[in-house]
Amino acid sequence: MSDEFEILRPAALWIAASGLVVAGLGARAVRRRRDAVAQLLPRGRVSDATLWSPSRSRTRWMLAVLALALGGFALGGPTLGFGERPQIRRGIDLVLCIDTSRSMLARDVKPTRFERAKREIGQLLGELGENRASLVAFAGDARQIAPLSRDRIALRQLLDAVSLDDARLGGTDLGRAIEFALELFEERSGKHEAIVLVTDGEDLSGEGLELAERAAERGIRVFVVGVGTTRGAKIPIADALGDERFLTGPDGEEVVTKLVDDSLERLALATGGAYSSTERSGRPLVDLFRGPIQDVERRELESGTARVPDDRYQWPLLLALLLVTIEGALGERRSRRDDQR
Repeated sequence: MSDEFEILRPAALWIAASGLVVAGLGARAVRRRRDAVAQLLPRGRVSDATLWSPSRSRTRWMLAVLALALGGFALGGPTLGFGERPQIRRGIDLVLCIDTSRSMLARDVKPTRFERAKREIGQLLGELGENRASLVAFAGDARQIAPLSRDRIALRQLLDAVSLDDARLGGTDLGRAIEFALELFEERSGKHEAIVLVTDGEDLSGEGLELAERAAERGIRVFVVGVGTTRGAKIPIADALGDERFLTGPDGEEVVTKLVDDSLERLALATGGAYSSTERSGRPLVDLFRGPIQDVERRELESGTARVPDDRYQWPLLLALLLVTIEGALGERRSRRDDQR
């Protein structure tokens, strides 16, 4: 155990410092009252003709000031040393899968679908709490970007580094993304885990629903965020000279990529999950996390001890209460002892 002293809330010490102001006001009030009495009575007869005791009044003010200072000090949260406290972290495991296919370059949401998808995941990481998350990039294949972790800063840094080059194969294979996510979970009941797909939904393999049903058999829910619009947009690419043009199909026509709303929603609902999109909400992934994802059952993820400061606020607080009690019982009437002085 360390003997290090610390104030947890130093801003609260202004209350203790205000005791100096109160002390000055109290001294001034006692002096003005004494002067007022002196003006009404002959000199030398003040103490004989009044029951008010200036010394008791000053003492009461001093006690009140000390109580205020001690109360402010207690509010500041003084600590001395550290102790071990048992700590259990409960939460869920999330595999966050971001679509890195070329269609995510479309600009029907700003600045692009891909950047919007990264923003959605980044907002969720900001609310991760005690839960753990893993990052997976997928297109025609899938690759893990970050293992399961509670470290939001590290996860955010790895998310920022994700690019459209992270998947080795082109196209969009939702089935492979779900299959890869299932491989990351241990072989057990999946009621404590969830898979999140952030994609425009152009599933070229057509195996997404089949793999979603396999996830449901393990009790793992799939939540989906659709990025893009059902109206669609062209896919900008750079030619050999670096000039921008739009992707064309085998027929030479410019390709228009559209958000596949219906199939994505069916995929999510097949697992007991939920669906939202950038057309339905300004923050669809955060909405899912605050809503239906909260229904996923929590489990104990980590247990151990935590080193926490030992509070010492009780002692100044008790002393402040004692001084307030004494101040209230003291009164300002002169006593016989005052008369004998």
